[in-house]
Amino acid sequence: MRHLVKSAAAIPLLAAGALVGLLSGTATAAPTAPDALHAPSALVLTVGDGASAATAVPLRAVTLTCGPQAAGSHPAAAAACGELSAADGNFASIGTGGSDRFCPMVYDPVVVTATGVYDGRRVDFERTYGNPCEMGASGTAVFAF
Repeated sequence: MRHLVKSAAAIPLLAAGALVGLLSGTATAAPTAPDALHAPSALVLTVGDGASAATAVPLRAVTLTCGPQAAGSHPAAAAACGELSAADGNFASIGTGGSDRFCPMVYDPVVVTATGVYDGRRVDFERTYGNPCEMGASGTAVFAF
């Protein structure tokens, strides 16, 4: 019986000690909020020899991450991310500008693809150019690798 009385008397002291420990631990262990949240952006970009991605022979591939900073194996990641940001991630609107560059009228198709996520949105893009010269004349930094 004595043992039970001692244990019962110790319970309030243990509870008070645990409460103090929790309160002091909570103040120091609270997670800090990040300065800004970024939606995920991770892409795989490819250039292939052929008229469609399904039948093309892959020539080159790079990765591109655009948030919170430009990164990946793309040689001009910052320029590519800037171009995508200006187009609000609309791949169809990039690389459509005219150029004064002369390209031969030889059909040797090149297909470019972008697959992954940009600014939290799923991306599955494909565009075919008539030949490598036309692709280069498009002036897009995204597929310049």
